[in-house]
Amino acid sequence: MTRIAFIGLGNMGGGMAANQARAGHEVRAFDLSAAALEKAVAAGCLASGSAVEAVRDADAVITMLPAGHHVRAVYAGEIMPNAKPGALFIDCSTIDVESARAVAADVTRAGFRFADAPVSGGTTGAEAGTLAFMVGCAEADFAAVEALIGPMARTTIRAGDHGAGQAAKICNNMVLGATMIATCEAFALAEKLGLDPERFFEIASKSSGQSWSLTSYCPWPGPVLAAPSNRNYEGGFATAMMLKDLKLAQEAAARAGAATPLGAQAEGLYALFDRLGGGGKDFSAILELFRGNAPIPAKTT
Repeated sequence: MTRIAFIGLGNMGGGMAANQARAGHEVRAFDLSAAALEKAVAAGCLASGSAVEAVRDADAVITMLPAGHHVRAVYAGEIMPNAKPGALFIDCSTIDVESARAVAADVTRAGFRFADAPVSGGTTGAEAGTLAFMVGCAEADFAAVEALIGPMARTTIRAGDHGAGQAAKICNNMVLGATMIATCEAFALAEKLGLDPERFFEIASKSSGQSWSLTSYCPWPGPVLAAPSNRNYEGGFATAMMLKDLKLAQEAAARAGAATPLGAQAEGLYALFDRLGGGGKDFSAILELFRGNAPIPAKTT
C-alpha cells in the first residue's frame, strides 16, 4: 500500500483522489474547501488539516492546483520542506511550461523525483479513472510515475523531460478549442440553412468533418447522450478553464515566437463568451454564441 498525499480536491482532484483510495492506497487529502475535503473523506480518503500534515511520511505527493503561482508556492513552502527524502512528486495541474520547469529544477535539486503530468478527459474521466496523462519527467522516473498514476488513467504517455507534459497539454487543448468552435459554427450554419442538425451530425460523423468534438462531445443536444449539451451544458470542462488553457497556449507561443492565428482567434471567442456569462458552462456551449442565444438561459424546473 502506497501512502499518498493528495493536495487539491476540486472538480478534477476529488475524483482522482477517490480512485487512488479505491485502489487500496492510503490517501491523505487536503483542500482549502471543507466541502471538497468532506467529499473526499466519504470516498475513502483521510482528511489532513494542512498540506504540511498531508505530505509528512508520504511516499508520493500528487497536486492538482489552479495556476502556476499556486504550484510554485505550495511546493516551495509546504511540500519540499516537509516531505520525506526520496518521495515522488507528481503535479497534475495545467500550468505554464516555465513554472513546471522551475518547480522541477527546485525539486530535483533538493533530491526528490518530479513529474508534470497534466490530464485530459474532464470530470467524467476523473471520476471514472479514465484520464489521459501527458507526462514530463526524467526517463528513469517514468515507470514509477506510470504505476502511481495507474488507478486514475486510461493512458499515460511520457511526452519528454520536465515541462513537456505541460507543453503537450496546452497544444492539445488549443486543437480542442479550435475544433469545437469550427464544429459549433457548422451546426449553427446548418440550422440557418434549414438542414436538420441531427441529420448533419449523421453525415459529418461519417465524413471528412468527423472529429472528437463532433462524435464524442457533440455540442448539439441529442446525438451524443453523454455530452454536456444534453445537460444544459452543465458539468464537463468549463469555458473558463478552456479560456485559461488557450491563454497559456498564446503566452507560450509568444515566448517561442510561434504563429498560432487560429489559437488566438479561439482565445478571443472564448473570452467573449466568458464575458457574456458562459464561463461556468461547458466549453461546447459556445454553440449558443453562434446561434445568437448567449448568455445561455438558466435551466428551469
